Amino acid sequence: MSGTRNLQKIDPAAAVNKVSFQVMEGVDKAFVGPIAHVYRDKLPKPARQGLHNFFFNLTEPVNAINHMLQLHPGRALKVVARFGINSTIGVAGLIDMAARKPFNLPYRANGFANTMGYYGIGPGPYLFLPLVGPTTVRDLIGTLLGQATLPTLVGSPFNNRYYVTAAGAIISLDYRVEIDDDLNTVRQTSSPYASYRQLYLKTRHDEIEALHGRGPLANGQTGVAPFARPLHPDPVPAPPPLPAAPPPVIDPQPVVQPLPSPAS
Repeated sequence: MSGTRNLQKIDPAAAVNKVSFQVMEGVDKAFVGPIAHVYRDKLPKPARQGLHNFFFNLTEPVNAINHMLQLHPGRALKVVARFGINSTIGVAGLIDMAARKPFNLPYRANGFANTMGYYGIGPGPYLFLPLVGPTTVRDLIGTLLGQATLPTLVGSPFNNRYYVTAAGAIISLDYRVEIDDDLNTVRQTSSPYASYRQLYLKTRHDEIEALHGRGPLANGQTGVAPFARPLHPDPVPAPPPLPAAPPPVIDPQPVVQPLPSPAS
């Protein structure tokens, strides 16, 4: 009973969410997935990686702002340095030079939802929304704030509807290509909806914990929720060596055979 009540608190709109999940699954299998596969297979990988880097580079101002809001000026300076390096010698962000030697500055995603979570604001109800996918009330608010930052602070072209549409399509295709294998794994579970929800909530918890220097993502991550992985995963410890077999016991006493009895 306690588990059921807890689930109702986490996912009170489960019935609606499941319908949205099923609709998006159908759309993905019929249209989005095949288009993403064409994007992956027909567009050369250097071009795809360049577009990936370009749009990720545009998120760095939001990353830096939130590191400052979380009172981590050192991390914010690293993000600013990344943005400067990639925007200049990285050819407007097309090449992630900052992640390479001698800079060694990997990408560290951050956002307003993370800042809210950092200060103890809970995720709120789980949602699965059309065109958005898995999220929570907190994460949805944070995403909207992040998307409004550049259009508000910079203006054109980030507030141009043609740019927004094109950028949104490319970012969505890039993300869909990145999660293709993981998505297929989730679909093979006994309950894809529940698996997706559990994976998303756990990953978001780990991302918030990482801001405090705790958890598996504390040293950075690759990918985004729900399919984020540690940037430097802990090595799997080697199994302990098997105990050596004890040496055979040798009886130190000589074996004395009895003498044959004399013939009568």
